[in-house]
Amino acid sequence: MLRFAEEVTLLLLNDDDGRFARISDSSFNYALAGGVLMDLALADRIDTDLENLILIDSTPTGDSLLDETLAEIAADEGHDARYWVERTALRGPQLREDVLSRLVEKGILEQVDDRFMWVFKSRRYPTIDGEAQREVKLRIMGVLFSDEIPDPRDIVIINLADACGIFRSILSSEEVERVTPRIEQVKRLDLIGQAMTQAIQDIEMIIASSLQPHMY
Repeated sequence: MLRFAEEVTLLLLNDDDGRFARISDSSFNYALAGGVLMDLALADRIDTDLENLILIDSTPTGDSLLDETLAEIAADEGHDARYWVERTALRGPQLREDVLSRLVEKGILEQVDDRFMWVFKSRRYPTIDGEAQREVKLRIMGVLFSDEIPDPRDIVIINLADACGIFRSILSSEEVERVTPRIEQVKRLDLIGQAMTQAIQDIEMIIASSLQPHMY
């Protein structure tokens, strides 16, 4: 089964030219960081709400994509989700390289021409039970444009994608307007996802306010 950081990366991949949708580096980094933390939550290593992030189990998962952050949390407890999103996002460029390497190794992506262009080798992903899993973009669009009951993992991805402005990058303005009520409905189904979404939005609001000219 793919990690959330891997699926968020695939969600951003443009089928037409093999490049990624236009999204700021910081938003991409926050999406990857949120994905790492959400995988740790689903692995019962951490728990989080709107106020706290709690270490439950410091035992390594055996996945290098997750265990560096888990070790940092174990060594420096007492911080909230926003702190750990920001701290994990500092490793965003390396996380991105690691994720792309893993996707190539798994036979899902193929690198073409240069490091910035990729094509799908497989549109279906193996899961731990041996059955093929639909491509993330098809799954997420299926949830947003229908009344289909979302899988818990897809709820997490929708939370992360909305928090980081990914839907504004991969959908038209008309499509975004159409699916916004559905996004809000789906987001309410996951409390941990809400906490992570709030953490990312708080960070981006602080950054945005710091960039605005001050009036004297």
